[in-house]
Amino acid sequence: MTRIVRQTLVALLLCAFAVAPAQAQNDTPEKTIVEIAQENENFSTLVQALKAADLVEALQGDGPFTVFAPTNEAFNQLPDGQLESLLKEENKGQLQAILQYHVVGAQATASDVTGMSEAETLQGKMVQINAGDDGVQLMGQNSAMVTTTDIMASNGVIHVIDTVLLPPEEDSQDM
Repeated sequence: MTRIVRQTLVALLLCAFAVAPAQAQNDTPEKTIVEIAQENENFSTLVQALKAADLVEALQGDGPFTVFAPTNEAFNQLPDGQLESLLKEENKGQLQAILQYHVVGAQATASDVTGMSEAETLQGKMVQINAGDDGVQLMGQNSAMVTTTDIMASNGVIHVIDTVLLPPEEDSQDM
C-alpha cells in the first residue's frame, strides 16, 4: 500500500510540474508597454522621448500595440545634437512622428512579423519588413535590426531594435 501511495504522489508531482510551465505561459502579463520600458534601464532614453512627445498615456492604453523599441544605444547613434533637438518643445511634432513610426496598432509577435513584408505604423506610413537568415530588418528612411523579440505586455508586445527608425523621406524633411 505504501508503494502505491508513493508512486501516486510521484505521478501527481510530475503532472504538477509539467502543467505549471504551460499555465505560466498562458498568464496575461500585468504590465503595460510603458511600465516595462520604465523598469528597464536600456529604455530610459525611449521613456524620456515618450514623455517629451506626450505619448506615454497613449501607450498605456488598451492597445493592442507592437512597439519596435530602440535602446539607449540606438538613440546614441543619432547624429550629434539630434536627440537634444528632438526633445525640445518646438520639435514635439517631429518627435511624435518618429516615435509613432515605431508602433503598429496591432499585436504582432515574432512569428507574425517574420511573415509580413510591411506594417502600417501609428504614424500613418508603412514600415518595410525583411525577414531573412540574418534576422528581421525594418526599413524606413534607414534600417534597424530586431535584436530581441516577444517581450509581452498587457497591451501588446515589444521587439527591441538596434537603431532609431526614421520615417520615409517625405515625412522627415527637416531631419
